[in-house]
Amino acid sequence: MVIKWSKRARTDIRNLKAYIAKDSLYYARRFTERIIASIENLETFPKMGRPVPEAEGRKDVRELIYQGYRIIYLTQPKQVFIVTIIHGSRDLAGQDTMPWENREK
Repeated sequence: MVIKWSKRARTDIRNLKAYIAKDSLYYARRFTERIIASIENLETFPKMGRPVPEAEGRKDVRELIYQGYRIIYLTQPKQVFIVTIIHGSRDLAGQDTMPWENREK
């Protein structure tokens, strides 16, 4: 299984690292390395994440939870597509467009 990242997800992880780096570059690197390591587990276990509650019955939209962050991804026949990384307190239910509906690669 191949893992691909959306532009949004790449921006999300860079922004998260920059935010943590304001206090500690060491912990920013370490935190993002651990998020990436948990994502790499999807190569072997693509359905290890739970279904996203806001996805209303879509079985291909899943998420990993890592220390309060939601890593939202799509399971596809030959790849896992990382859609976004957001803070767990964010409620997506009120949004007009869900992150997984944006088809940019």
